[in-house]
Amino acid sequence: MNVSISTRGKLSRAFSLLMAATFLVSLAIYATVVQAKEKKPPSIILITNVNVWDGTSKSVKKGQDVLVVDNIINQVGKGIKMSGAKVIDGKGGTLIPGLIDMHAHFCIQEGMLVGRDGYDQMAMGARAHVSMRQYLDQGFTTARDTGCNILGMAKAINNGLLEGPRLFPSGGFLSQTGGHADTGSFNDIPGRVDDLERHGFGYIVDGVTEARRAARQNLRAGATQIKVMAGGGVASEFDPIHTTQMSAEEMKAIVEVAKDYGTYVLVHAYHDRSVNRAIDAGARVIEHNFLVSEKTIKRMKKEGVALSAQAVMSLEAFGNPESITFFSADQKAKAAAVNKGATQMFKWARKHGVLIVTGGDMFGPAYNTRQADNMVWMSKVGFTPLEIMKMGTSSAAKVLSWSGGMNPYKYGELGVIKKGAYADLIIIDGDPLKDIKVLNDYKDKFKVIMKDGKVLKNTL
Repeated sequence: MNVSISTRGKLSRAFSLLMAATFLVSLAIYATVVQAKEKKPPSIILITNVNVWDGTSKSVKKGQDVLVVDNIINQVGKGIKMSGAKVIDGKGGTLIPGLIDMHAHFCIQEGMLVGRDGYDQMAMGARAHVSMRQYLDQGFTTARDTGCNILGMAKAINNGLLEGPRLFPSGGFLSQTGGHADTGSFNDIPGRVDDLERHGFGYIVDGVTEARRAARQNLRAGATQIKVMAGGGVASEFDPIHTTQMSAEEMKAIVEVAKDYGTYVLVHAYHDRSVNRAIDAGARVIEHNFLVSEKTIKRMKKEGVALSAQAVMSLEAFGNPESITFFSADQKAKAAAVNKGATQMFKWARKHGVLIVTGGDMFGPAYNTRQADNMVWMSKVGFTPLEIMKMGTSSAAKVLSWSGGMNPYKYGELGVIKKGAYADLIIIDGDPLKDIKVLNDYKDKFKVIMKDGKVLKNTL
């Protein structure tokens, strides 16, 4: 059959219109399905019959109920009613905010070099995720990672692809040549890039330009704050503990970059000279701080600089350095000095009211299940259970808020139980305000653990 050109044109146009109409109908159906999914009813959980410690108060409020809608606390009070809610009877337990660890190193296991000499980065990522699950098991629903390349995993957790604590990652350590995060070999030549540095574990920066570039690289990749190695350490090879690291100009350049992004710098430092140089440059948090004088403690209080305390390593591990068989005589002497200095420093910090947060600096199979010990050990230098609990909740949340616009969790409060706070909650069979050691008995005493409105554990 012969069809004229004009007829073929009309048929072609009709077919095109039919296809367009079919596409529009399909698009409308798809949009309807998507909207239906987006409009799914909220998750509503009503926790009843609990004694609430809100993260700041001196005592618990008895016989309270807490209503959680999706991932936010909607109400706190007595006699709350909500039809259709899933009810969790707290059976008179103590409801506390999820705990916050402020000095984690998820991609360090048996030491800094294990990810270079023992395992590849795929294996280290898998091991890091095991550690994150262990944190959740202990009630640590938030952690600030203070150095190493955990940025991709933090992004995956934030996007719901992995289960783990809320992460505030610092990205790669910033260290000078011969600094505390110099992971190279003894016979390296200047400028050689170690394998760990190539993977973003840390950056060796010498000079203002390199320092700025590394800080910007971390923030570009999602760091919420920047970690700088400003002094030596106990166990590391190249950096004696008495050293002061990073020049004033380098430190100021890094702080300037952080301020430009609306966030802050925390530093690894032990003694007066390194700590005060960091404070001069504008650093806001000092990690360790074990060998400083009372004068420096007073300055920290006056200028609002926070102390991040690692009690287990300084008070327990270094309390008997002779038992650390792989330490040299010099390392044992440094450990003993740190133990003595830490005991005094913590007492000064309490005396002068320095803002204190706690973080384990504990990693690997021997320590991953002992994160609460870092809080419990603070009682051995005079802190009360209330003071310690605030360190691991509301005080930690205050420091985390300093990350400003880089904070991925800015739509609710952390570390407290109140309307509008994130629903990170623990029901404990016991009262940590009376016995802080109950935190160690998380396997039996932590009856419910909730993170972001999702129940991770419920044995009630």
